[in-house]
Amino acid sequence: MSDFLPLLFGGDINVYSMARAFHEAYGLRSTVYGKFPTGPCCDSRIIDLHTFGMANEQQDTFFRNVCDFAAAHRDTKVLLIGCGDSYVKLAAENRDRFPENVVAPYVGGDLIDTLINKENFYNLCDLYGIDRPATFVYRREMGHDFKLPFDPPFIAKPADGVLYWEHPFPTQKKVFKAKSRAELEAILDDIYAAGYPGSMIIQDFIPGDDSYMRVLTSYSDGDGKVRLMCLGHVLLEEHTPHGIGNHAVILTERDEALCGKLKAFLEAISFTGFSNFDIKYDRRDNTFRVFEINVRQGRSNYYVTATGYNLARIVTEDRIYGRREPFAIADEKILWHMVPFGVAEQYIDAKYHGEMRALRKAGKAYDPLRYGYDNGLRLRLRYLKNQYAHYGKYKKYMEKTT
Repeated sequence: MSDFLPLLFGGDINVYSMARAFHEAYGLRSTVYGKFPTGPCCDSRIIDLHTFGMANEQQDTFFRNVCDFAAAHRDTKVLLIGCGDSYVKLAAENRDRFPENVVAPYVGGDLIDTLINKENFYNLCDLYGIDRPATFVYRREMGHDFKLPFDPPFIAKPADGVLYWEHPFPTQKKVFKAKSRAELEAILDDIYAAGYPGSMIIQDFIPGDDSYMRVLTSYSDGDGKVRLMCLGHVLLEEHTPHGIGNHAVILTERDEALCGKLKAFLEAISFTGFSNFDIKYDRRDNTFRVFEINVRQGRSNYYVTATGYNLARIVTEDRIYGRREPFAIADEKILWHMVPFGVAEQYIDAKYHGEMRALRKAGKAYDPLRYGYDNGLRLRLRYLKNQYAHYGKYKKYMEKTT
């Protein structure tokens, strides 16, 4: 019998990747509380899935589920991992109320609230010398009477992503790109007509395709010291309205200067747990500009585990067993992908194809959803259907590079 049990909240590739990491590291089956019996967590041999619909993100349901699970395993430590911003926020806000056997590796709710609000996060970036895109903070009462300090195209996104998704509308996207001032105003009108009460972030568009993006995943121990950092060079993102910006193909790389700057930031604010930075290289001035911080591991988190630094193991060793490894920057070269290679090579610049093929040939290409142990028929059929669907999605939403 294990002396701890992983309890995960969510239902997407983030959850499955963490459950896979727990299974690889400890042979454990993760308990997952999600919304619906769909996606990669459904019919999995490494996951015990429980679904509660939209109530899964509500305070009362979340707290009751954690407490009930802890009571059913009162002699075992429960490691609580949120795999979405709303779940991390709930875990942080309730961490001092959970039963004694629940370990929630998160900072307090006040710091979480500061970091997930992009307006507040950018203020911290300025304070600690972190480069970010030129930004204008828009508020509803401004109407169309505002002046922007940069020219189109514009990027527009909500300051509070959790609150934004609580107010759906037909043209809703994770991030908007407006080619003109008139298009930007129409976007803002749609967002506020749907009831979103928060601020909007309007930014200067940094030139460059998906391959100018980077993702940096870090783990900070219970004392706020960074123990692991892993940088990924994003080659391709998703381009559907709700998925835009989600990673689709990543090559790992190493940049000690960038890691050092963000390590100093995390330690200065006494952050604990997983963090994930979205970054874009700005060729105009040779800087890396940070878009946002996710106060959790990202959807693409298995790219870190694939380098040999299993994310489930690092949090478990720290928070369950009190064992900490020296600080490390992952430097194993691997290719992470969640779309078929046939899609990847159509939409990624040909200059990366050679390295991609070499890593694939060397057995260093990893799809987090292809796990040999987890090979049930229904799960495999759903996976194949999802893979095939990527061809249509990219054809609809993105132009080929070849």
